[in-house]
Amino acid sequence: MRSKYIIALILLVSLVFSCKNEPKQTIKTEETKSVMKKKEVVYQVFTRLFGNTNTNNKPWGTLEENGVGKFNDFTDKALAEIKDLGVTHIWYTGVPHHDVITDYTKYGISNDDPDIVKGRAGSPYAVKDYYNVNPDLAENVENRLQEFETLIERSHNAGLKVLIDIVPNHVARNYQSLTNPEGTTDFGADDDKTVTYAVNNNFYYNPGEPFKVPNWENGYQPLGGENHTIADSKFEEIPAKWTGNGSRASQPDMNDWYETVKVNYGINPDDKKDFDELPEGFDNEDYNAHYNFWKNKTVPSSWVKFKDIALYWTAKGVDGFRFDMAEMVPVEFWSYMNSHIKMQNPDAFLLAEVYQPHLYRDYIKKGKMDYLYDKVQLYDTIKHVMQGHGSTYNIPPIQEDLKDIEHHMLHFLENHDEQRIASPDFAGNAEKGKPAMVVSATISTSPTMVYFGQEFGEKAEEDLGFGDPTRTSIFDYGSVPSVVRWVNNKQFDGGQSTEDEKVLRDFYKRLLNFTITSEALMGDYQDLQHYNQQHTEWYNDKVLSFARWSEDEKLIVISNFNAENTYGFELQLPEDLVSKLELKDGDYQVEDQLYNNYTSTLKVENGKAQVRIDIKPLESFILKIK
Repeated sequence: MRSKYIIALILLVSLVFSCKNEPKQTIKTEETKSVMKKKEVVYQVFTRLFGNTNTNNKPWGTLEENGVGKFNDFTDKALAEIKDLGVTHIWYTGVPHHDVITDYTKYGISNDDPDIVKGRAGSPYAVKDYYNVNPDLAENVENRLQEFETLIERSHNAGLKVLIDIVPNHVARNYQSLTNPEGTTDFGADDDKTVTYAVNNNFYYNPGEPFKVPNWENGYQPLGGENHTIADSKFEEIPAKWTGNGSRASQPDMNDWYETVKVNYGINPDDKKDFDELPEGFDNEDYNAHYNFWKNKTVPSSWVKFKDIALYWTAKGVDGFRFDMAEMVPVEFWSYMNSHIKMQNPDAFLLAEVYQPHLYRDYIKKGKMDYLYDKVQLYDTIKHVMQGHGSTYNIPPIQEDLKDIEHHMLHFLENHDEQRIASPDFAGNAEKGKPAMVVSATISTSPTMVYFGQEFGEKAEEDLGFGDPTRTSIFDYGSVPSVVRWVNNKQFDGGQSTEDEKVLRDFYKRLLNFTITSEALMGDYQDLQHYNQQHTEWYNDKVLSFARWSEDEKLIVISNFNAENTYGFELQLPEDLVSKLELKDGDYQVEDQLYNNYTSTLKVENGKAQVRIDIKPLESFILKIK
């Protein structure tokens, strides 16, 4: 009997080894298809504005005058509608407790000084307490953290992953946490303030010099000049700390980030790093290796504090973070921080602002970022095209330049820092965003981001106080008109939306839902622009075309950025692309996947291909080859 088991074991081992020596074969079953990686779509929502239906929008208006949205406004119905738009992740902007000019002293929260707060509702990037949430957003301030935890749960139940902001470069000038977990202390609590710099100080100081409020210019006054008991052009801070954007002056300029203080990561005033650097070639190591590299090393105090903050929120179910101004913090810190996050949640979604292209690869590879804003290349270029003075011929070189990291470059046309498409200083017409949105969402495997109200063509015409219109205010209490109409007294059904708003939202819904289900958009890319410029009798720089394909899906994308002209031409496919698409001589039907109202015939002959395109102003086609 025993000999039978031994024989069986030998046969099993030989079978295993024979299988290992066989060439690998990928067998696509329906099950494996269903788990294939698909595009991700982030919906950025400014939390305090989303559910606010008060339409007063008084400049410098108080919370009582202008109203404020709440966590509880994100009902099951609201979240289901956001999910159905074609969204996979929701970024709740402005969640951590930041400075606000609303009195919450009866809850033990200190008042914030208008002289170091931008606007009346405050900047979401001047965080006062990382271990709690903005009291404005809670129905019951005492239970504000629990209300957000419940929102996380509702979001997950709706099929959405949750992102919030972390801003490691700076904190509010009056940082004070009321709810520090056991064993943690506030930023600066243990600093030696008699020196400019010490490796474990959280801030930089000007010993012996008091902080002075900026000199206000061009008629600006905090709160619009309102007589306020605390607004006296003074703020007690001795010694003065360096300001968030790096200003070392004890009296920063009003254009500096005077409401914040710079966090010290162990870089002395001469830019010398007082911490270990990553070994040569370590950028290709995974997050496990990065975690192990730092595990037994001593790192500056600020590193540990922000790591603890991130893990605190990850433990509460937050699925990822958007890191503000990440390039102002050393890449070694990000290696430490992000590897710790990934060890706790390998699927965490880590998105960062980095605006210098020469730093992209360091922050992705060494810093272990998942995604960076593609701002200074794709966004800026496509914005010029939308405005009528840019050329689509400038877009393919961007994809070529970023081809090794294209998946990591998140695409957007709006966010809280940028002008609204429909504002006069951008495109002046939300329709001009349609071809740009198709290109932005389909040209690469990277995630797409949409800013709430973008899908309605929000114009951001309101002047709410601090800052100017054209971008929705992030500093003051108010509401967003197109969103108010869609919210429709908390029914979230577009009951008051205009016909144009409904049509535009339908476009976004069609496009985004296609992107998150398409295999081709996670596959290969080839530019058609350069080839058609050379081989097509008529083709100009207001049209952009490219191919996207996978084994089971083959697409041709064409967008017309011209707001006035219809174009008709024979779009050419080069021989090498025809070969890659495995197209044999013959005719193939192509059909638009957005509206299913345009078909044409792709003719393949002698290894070359062409398809007739007739495209209206601001129209786009995502043509699937049948």
